[in-house]
This record gives sequence, structure tokens and C-alpha cells, in this order.
Amino acid sequence: MVMIGPMNTHNTRPVGDLLRAWRQRRGLSQLDLACHADISTRHISFMETGRAQPSRPMLIHLAERLDIPLRDRNTLLVAAGFAPVYPEHRLDDPALAAARRAVDLVLTGHEPYPALAVDRHWTLVAANRAMAPLLAGAAPELLAPPINVLRLSLHPSGVAPRIDNLKQWRDHVIARLFRQVEITGDPELSALYEELRAYPMPEQAGASGGTETYADVVVPLRLRTEHGVLSFFSTTTVFGTAIDITLSELAIEAFFPADTATAEALRQALAGVGVAHGDPKTA
Repeated sequence: MVMIGPMNTHNTRPVGDLLRAWRQRRGLSQLDLACHADISTRHISFMETGRAQPSRPMLIHLAERLDIPLRDRNTLLVAAGFAPVYPEHRLDDPALAAARRAVDLVLTGHEPYPALAVDRHWTLVAANRAMAPLLAGAAPELLAPPINVLRLSLHPSGVAPRIDNLKQWRDHVIARLFRQVEITGDPELSALYEELRAYPMPEQAGASGGTETYADVVVPLRLRTEHGVLSFFSTTTVFGTAIDITLSELAIEAFFPADTATAEALRQALAGVGVAHGDPKTA
């Protein structure tokens, strides 16, 4: 299945209004954008007020300078009367077979350490076998597809009760999501942000001992498991040159052991663990 960038049929805003909104979201003045895009401030002003109609190459040029997500670039083009240019395939579409194999290789190759792939709304796309022990004890309804990994992480019935440094981790996750909302203006992410902020915080959810070793460099995740307290830090991988909307919105979160005890526990835990909570071959 392939779509040429879903058009936002609910968008009735003129293209100039959309350009202004993205410029302001990026914290740029008209002069700033004019300098970045190598065009005149007057031309920027005329496009934003509707006195000048931008060409398709100009819109693509400005979208690149404003780092507008591909999905929203299509919306911008449609608002100006042009056809969308960025395709969107399902991840199981043959056109993305090579990219999907790459995702599977990264996830599997990261074992015995946990890794997962998520879409733009933090919905689980795939996970490796090492994720299973981390999700033990979460409520079944939170593990039923579609699984939102941020909700699963911070929900009182999810992983949150087993996070040793819950306040520290919660603050990190919510701050990260807030930045994403600011960058994208996505209403679904905004709703998720408000939901996570509303979750109650247990009285004993302070940062536990041992986090100071990493706190000046990365925010650790310290998780109580049947194998003891496991300590992780995470990295994010994206497709840097994607021209397909689905790929541009896909991210791989890889967790690394923050100490030797965690590394050894994960190696031992992986033995006999079946594929669960997100088969890498399930989109």
C-alpha cells in the first residue's frame, strides 16, 4: 500500500498562515528566515500575508530551511494548490523492504540489550527479545496493540512502579515529549503530553541512590526486575536521509547497560526468552 503523503483535508488555513506558524514555531523572525533561505525579507512578508504566491520550489526550499516534517511539507504544498510530493508507504510495503530489514538487523543485533522501534506518536512498531523482561508486571491492557511506549513507561499500572528513579525518569520523558510537541505542533502528541503529566506521582518516587554516576552525562533508567536493579542509558537512531514519510517518522530506541552487573544480567536473562511484546516482524 502506498499513499502520496496524506492530505490534511481539515486544513483551511492559507499557505502564508502555515509558513508564519512554522517560522514562529522555530523562533525565527522574518529577517532570520530570509537570511537562512537567501531571499529578501520583503518576499517572506509578502508570502506570509498572501500578497505573493510561493512557487513549489520555493515552498520546498523554505520547508527545508524550517526543518518542517515531511508530512507537514505535503500539507504546505496542498495549501498552496500543489500536489504533495512526499510518499508514505506502510512499513510492510515491498518498497520499504530494505529499510525494514535494516530495522530488524539493528534490533536483533542489539541483543542481549533491549531495543525497540516507534513511530511519530511513540506507538510500538517492533522490539527485540530483550525487551520482554523489562515489561514484566505491566497491565495487559497497556500491552495490547497499539502499544504506546511512553504511556506504558509512566502509567501507574505500567512499568512506572518498578522504576527506581521514577521522578528523574518521568521528568526526562515529559521534557523530551514537550520538546517534540514544540517542534511538531502535533495535537496527538500534545494530548499525550497532558495525559502523562496528569499521572499521579507516588510519594516514594524520588531518585534512588546510584544515579549520580551518570546524571551529569545521561539520564539513566534504573529498573527493578527479578534479576535485580538494572541500569540503562538510551540512544535514538533515525533514518537521516528518508524521503518517505513513514521512514522519516521512525525512530529506534536502543538501551545500553550502564554497569557491568546489568550487562551480565541481560546476557543471562535473554537465554530462553521468547519473542514477546512486539515481534520484530510485526508492523
